[in-house]
Amino acid sequence: MKVLVARISQGRVFKEKKELASIGKGLALFVGIEKKDTLASLTKMASKVVNLRVFEDEQGKLNYSLKDKNYQLLCISNFTLCADTERGRRPSFEESMPREQASKYFEDFVSLLKKENVDVKQGAFGEFMRIELVLEGPVNIILTI
Repeated sequence: MKVLVARISQGRVFKEKKELASIGKGLALFVGIEKKDTLASLTKMASKVVNLRVFEDEQGKLNYSLKDKNYQLLCISNFTLCADTERGRRPSFEESMPREQASKYFEDFVSLLKKENVDVKQGAFGEFMRIELVLEGPVNIILTI
């Protein structure tokens, strides 16, 4: 499982011209689910995301998590994160989980995040979307499990 975490001051997701989700201050998550992922890896990643200390304290150190600050999450499925680019110029998506199974895993991941008592919004799985983010920092972290 690969997740790109981006600290944002606001984010919105659109499908065609319809807004699907929007949040204020928090984290945008781009989620890539791989064939090797399990419920255990989803659970570990959900805990890691909400407890990742990426927000500053009074001294400017990254000491607060999303959960500490009671901020929001915008969760977006992104199978291209699983691309293998070691050979050639065309990415291979062999390690990406098949769409139907990945859709269930993505919904399970969102449910696990919600069980952490954080406000979670999400985009549409496997759909072409327009995503608007106002990045902060920038603070962008790639998590792998």
